[in-house]
Amino acid sequence: MTRFPEHFILGAAAASYQIEGGATADGRGPSIWDTFARIPGAVTGGDTGDIACDHYHRYEQDVAAMAELGLDAYRLSIAWSRIQPDGRGPANQRGIDFYSRLLDSLLERGIAPAVTCYHWDLPQALEDAGGWPNRDTAYRYAEYVDILARALGDRVSIWTTLNEPWCSAFLGYGSGVHAPGRHEPAAALTAAHHLNLAHGLGTQAIRAVLGDKGRISISLNLHIIRPATSSVADHDAANQILAIANQAFVGPILDGAYPHRLLADTKHLTDWGFIQDGDLTTIHQPLDLLGVNYYSTSTVRRNKYTTDGLSGGHGNTGYSPWPGAGTIEFLSPTGSLTEMGWNIEPSGLYDLLTKFSERYPKLPLMVTENGAAFVDEMTPDGHVHDRQRIAYLHAHLTAVQLAIRAGANVIGYLLWSILDNFEWSHGYSKRFGILHVDYQTQARTWKDSAYWYRLALETRTIPQTIVDP
Repeated sequence: MTRFPEHFILGAAAASYQIEGGATADGRGPSIWDTFARIPGAVTGGDTGDIACDHYHRYEQDVAAMAELGLDAYRLSIAWSRIQPDGRGPANQRGIDFYSRLLDSLLERGIAPAVTCYHWDLPQALEDAGGWPNRDTAYRYAEYVDILARALGDRVSIWTTLNEPWCSAFLGYGSGVHAPGRHEPAAALTAAHHLNLAHGLGTQAIRAVLGDKGRISISLNLHIIRPATSSVADHDAANQILAIANQAFVGPILDGAYPHRLLADTKHLTDWGFIQDGDLTTIHQPLDLLGVNYYSTSTVRRNKYTTDGLSGGHGNTGYSPWPGAGTIEFLSPTGSLTEMGWNIEPSGLYDLLTKFSERYPKLPLMVTENGAAFVDEMTPDGHVHDRQRIAYLHAHLTAVQLAIRAGANVIGYLLWSILDNFEWSHGYSKRFGILHVDYQTQARTWKDSAYWYRLALETRTIPQTIVDP
């Protein structure tokens, strides 16, 4: 069995709104997801994150489970509206205190905390003022991050400025399948730029407080887009989608410029006049590592007819998350699928890691999300035999090892997710966790995948057999 490299990080991840609950506890203000979840039909079953996994009150139990698993690191996110209920002004000390207790609990058990400053839960007051299409939101974000760095910076191993800004911009303001549920292509592009600006301003704020002690990252859901055929038209379609999916963020953050393809393809929607002098310099900050979130691949082709509501596996509201790409068709995935309807293609992760390392060889990569939802049924004797998830994790960890062997600069892997949780617009209908959550009783049960992952952590290898509890 191949061992992971020395100092390779194996851990797990979760996000504040998806697990915490405590929606009004200790001064927390409403976020856009509190509002969105109450729109009829927006979330499966009318579910909300009001209680979720009640992690806000049960974090010690959850951290104890992480320690029993043997996690090297745990990636959590901080709810902005716990820290600043209205997204601005002085810190809510009770919110700071919660995260301080959580970080201390992790460190006491030898688990390195990796903190995501923003995982989609914008304070509602800032959305009321315009949201991410409003430039001021980026400056409010920098003030918020400054608070975090000063209050918690001595205990955080990795700072992730944003999680998947593509989703925040294009699912939130384009297709509207995510909060705040707007359908405005030009606003989505503006939001993307202001999220990039927030990343740059936030990076500067953290470094101003912590200096070199602040290891900074951003987690991007870098897409693997494959053309349906070898035709010039289909290759061009794939490149057009990649400009929106990847280069809208990679370009300014790592290269200091937006790709000409993106600007040209969207010029009928916006003149990009929201980019001000100095913005690209602010955005183009050195990173200590890049977070890579990967779940599946997509296949596209050029269609001579206009296609409404392009989804690419991201839900369909009748509005597109791909501005300017109305003549591109996403093909239905084939082969083995997860419960999300996403294809299972570990080779995509290998391709992503190797190609990215070829382009940016000095930039360490960490897989900050990777996992799958399946139908997890508890047996009468209280077990969850999730063999499909074990097979998925086995295949994708193997892809990581192969990528490292091929020269990719990969330093860690964080599976998604430690707990079953509120899966955004799918509510509680999809389960990603290696720990099963009974949402009625809040009981946690280790799935077979948890025992398997514990063995991986113990041996620093990929277990070849399913581990029975």
